[in-house]
Amino acid sequence: MRDEKGILFILSGPSGVGKGTVRKALFDQDPDLAYSISVTTRDPREGEEDGVDYFFKTKEDVQQMIERNELIEYAEYVGNYYGTPKAYVEQTLEQGRDVFLEIEVQGALQVKENFPEGVFIFLFPPSLEELKNRIITRGTEDEGVVRNRLSEAKKEIEMMDAYDYVVVNDDVHAAVRRIESIVESEHLKRERIASQYKKALGSVDL
Repeated sequence: MRDEKGILFILSGPSGVGKGTVRKALFDQDPDLAYSISVTTRDPREGEEDGVDYFFKTKEDVQQMIERNELIEYAEYVGNYYGTPKAYVEQTLEQGRDVFLEIEVQGALQVKENFPEGVFIFLFPPSLEELKNRIITRGTEDEGVVRNRLSEAKKEIEMMDAYDYVVVNDDVHAAVRRIESIVESEHLKRERIASQYKKALGSVDL
């Protein structure tokens, strides 16, 4: 028996740790999961599509969304805004579907304030040297941006204590299996399903 309302899962971690790769592999395994697409003001990378990977917006657009309180979190990261639309998340959870946010650490901490009942998963690199290599081999940023991302990554790792789980991304498929275990475990928590069992008992004459 699963609880009626969906669970908000937040997948986060330092830049270059492979959040997008792990999230896509996870959704290939479980298409019933709902992905909350973030808005961003950064330029699309090769292969990224508007409305699929991100909603690509201007800074003015995102600033207006912030003023209208339409984002459950937002952050300015390396000169660009990132944020999560509120309405989609709330509606999808009420429909009984789990929602996954793949966001930066700054945004995850804001979500923790707004949705403390969410489940926070920190994706960790096998080593800091491996994280550095992943950022460099991306080839999408110049040397200055790479240095900024490495500096930010060190700060973000220090925020790990704010999360419920830590998953090491030493292998994408292994990381996905670990996250699937977390999802199943969260749905089996007594406090999430107790009300359903009590309803079922109340309808039976003993």
